[in-house]
Amino acid sequence: MPVELKGSCHCGAVKFSVQSSTPVPYQLCLCSICRKVGGVGGSINLGAHSKTLKVEGKENVGIYKAVLDRDTPEEHIASSERNFCKKCSSMLWLYDETWPEYLHPFASAIDSPELDIPDTLVCIKLNSKPAYVRLPEGNKVTYEDYGPETLESWHKKNNLYKA
Repeated sequence: MPVELKGSCHCGAVKFSVQSSTPVPYQLCLCSICRKVGGVGGSINLGAHSKTLKVEGKENVGIYKAVLDRDTPEEHIASSERNFCKKCSSMLWLYDETWPEYLHPFASAIDSPELDIPDTLVCIKLNSKPAYVRLPEGNKVTYEDYGPETLESWHKKNNLYKA
């Protein structure tokens, strides 16, 4: 059975809940977008079922669509929407109409339940990481680009999927 994730922004203007079948924060993305919107260490996104999202303070939610391939002839706007609090700038969740059934809460926004600690952290997009950004300590697997597994396949492989 899916887990109810409850989250909020730093200032408390936005609170949300959503059902998740993939609630373990195992994958750290170090791409330039995740580092710049989530902080120097990157972002960890969870998976959730978009139709279950409930939001208090919706009027305080803004949307950022990232610029891809910035300053190149291929520059364009991402289809994904990074939802954040307009008052304190906390990143809340990512939504992409390409996969309308999914929503990706930022693990940093989750207040409850206490998220499980993965045995091994998967660090992706090292090809975007500046040298000064250090990887977290502990067991990890690293990939220059994206890893081979989806959030769902990783959770199923590790018997952590909440059907």
